[in-house]
Amino acid sequence: MKLLVIGNEERTRKYLPDLPITREVDIVVAERGSSNEEILALAPDADFILADAIAPVDAELIEHMPNLKLIHSEGVGFNLFNCESARARGIYVCNNRGVNAIAVAEQTLLLMLGLCKHVCAGDKAVRAGKQINMKESLMVSGIEEIYGSTIGLVGFGDIAREVAVRAHAFGARVFYNKRTPLSPEDEDRFNARYLSVDEMLACSDFVSIHVPVTPQTTGMVDAEFFAKMKDGAYLINTARGEIVDNDACVKALASGKIAGAGFDTLAPEPVQADNPLLNLPEDLQEKVLFSPHIGGVTTNMFKRAHTMAWENIARVANGEAPINIVS
Repeated sequence: MKLLVIGNEERTRKYLPDLPITREVDIVVAERGSSNEEILALAPDADFILADAIAPVDAELIEHMPNLKLIHSEGVGFNLFNCESARARGIYVCNNRGVNAIAVAEQTLLLMLGLCKHVCAGDKAVRAGKQINMKESLMVSGIEEIYGSTIGLVGFGDIAREVAVRAHAFGARVFYNKRTPLSPEDEDRFNARYLSVDEMLACSDFVSIHVPVTPQTTGMVDAEFFAKMKDGAYLINTARGEIVDNDACVKALASGKIAGAGFDTLAPEPVQADNPLLNLPEDLQEKVLFSPHIGGVTTNMFKRAHTMAWENIARVANGEAPINIVS
């Protein structure tokens, strides 16, 4: 049996779990960005694919791998995998649902805190020998707290639920929106209450995005979305960059409609230097806080993810159905 990894070989070896299946399967690694021709030259006979969540697995590749039984995301995302082609061949497509929930929830709170506490500007001021100037300026302009604030979660999957638990611990009031509201018992468990999107946007000091990329959610955070937000609120996106209209966000920042925005992910990715959010006027730059899409890539997350993926490989190798099937 053979596993084709489309991703980073060093990471693949580092997080290889101590399971019997890993000694029964040959591993071949194609770096992310390899062409289909390069990949097929390495492992046309692979039984399984383990792919970086931002590595495409397209119809052409699937059609030219006759032994393929499983395509597994290294993380949670699978929107770059051609599920239709896999389904037509009876190939499982799986992800590691929930494996990064704690890590991304922490990153979400980090971006909230970084923005409302002016972390980047403060660090810059201290390094420039202007600590007291910055302190006196902020004592007039104001420093906000998460305590007592209202946080609105757009989507309420695994990550958003972990955010809700942590936000409640900070003393925030938490609202959420999803297709079907939770039961009253689950709302009590997560200390979150359901509101319509419009109601939530109107009252939230922080709006945090936690929906997957679909045709319906792509570009959903647009000019109309920003217009519905509470004046002076913050936008946080640790989901996918494609959900936010970059130009609309720039306009919301420039008009003062929102106080700031925190992004762990931008579209397109890899992020290019001409992205409009990277080319803001100087007076707006400190209203935006970026992290390099690392919210879900902690050491413990990778340990959990690779173990879950290999356990699924073992299930399929034994003729069993895997878990976390997305197609």
